Amino acid sequence: MADVKMSEEIRDVVIVTPDVHHDARGRFVETYRRSWFPLGREMVQANRSDKEKGAVVGFHYHLHQADYWYVTRGRARIVLHDLRIGSPTQGATLTLDVGDENEQGVFVPPGVAHGFAALSDLTLTYLVDSYYNSQDELGIAWDDPEIAASWGVESPVLSARDQQNPQRSELSDAFRPRFASRT
Repeated sequence: MADVKMSEEIRDVVIVTPDVHHDARGRFVETYRRSWFPLGREMVQANRSDKEKGAVVGFHYHLHQADYWYVTRGRARIVLHDLRIGSPTQGATLTLDVGDENEQGVFVPPGVAHGFAALSDLTLTYLVDSYYNSQDELGIAWDDPEIAASWGVESPVLSARDQQNPQRSELSDAFRPRFASRT
């Protein structure tokens, strides 16, 4: 049975350490189960990202969509930052090195900025609980000094979009996520 834990650093983030089963044929890993995420909705879309060592996918966030990330090959440094106004963990940052020898899945709720660096060539799969919506695809600067993320790569390779995202302090209220209390 997988070990499922709520993050102590960022409220509503869930970290899953799955059971890995090996035999003479190879291995088997159950990477996702809906019941692990009490705050999540049904996942409706699956995506795959293949990156070369040194690539950084900078901070993105959604006002409505949740993500579930799992590295199937290689190693990644995942960095999460709580942007949600009113969250008890607002402004907190969580860094996780996952993959190869540290197999973990990460559930990212709406309003938590997320990015990753390829510490090796890698494949990351991610499930989302709503279909792609360009209006809900927002970003902040990967190198924002207020967040001070440590990506673990010396010369990051970035997309043009990630190079142009605004600093956290430049976000207007219309694009600031709000924490929804769940009592």
